[in-house]
Amino acid sequence: MNKTVWIAAALASAGALTATPAAAATSVDVQIGMPAQVYVAPPPPAPLVQYTPAPRRGHVWVPAHWEWQGRRHVWVDGYFLRERAGYVYQQPQWVRYGDRWGYRDGSWHRRGDRDHDGIPDRYDRDRDGDGVPNRFDRAPGNPYRR
Repeated sequence: MNKTVWIAAALASAGALTATPAAAATSVDVQIGMPAQVYVAPPPPAPLVQYTPAPRRGHVWVPAHWEWQGRRHVWVDGYFLRERAGYVYQQPQWVRYGDRWGYRDGSWHRRGDRDHDGIPDRYDRDRDGDGVPNRFDRAPGNPYRR
């Protein structure tokens, strides 16, 4: 095998394995008012770099992330979950609460239920969950505006 071909093959395989940071695991979705499942004082370590595979039909990719197990942070590799019809998957995430960190595990939410109260938006009288009924709310889809 010629040296140029060998180098090109090595670069191509390295490019295919280029890792992307698991930034989605540390993102904060402010609109979901779900409480965290675990509160800890030490912040989660910086995300490690992991290879993200090509999407699979009928599956959702859960990126690698840190979880709290017992008394320490444990790295969990990314994996595929089978899609659920009519549902959207909320990725696991760490959220900062002052000097503590809260962990929310991944979960499925019914599609078309923005405030995740179990009532579909078309029947919900307070679609954004801000305490103002839709008929009196100037912006019924925005929980920060009354």
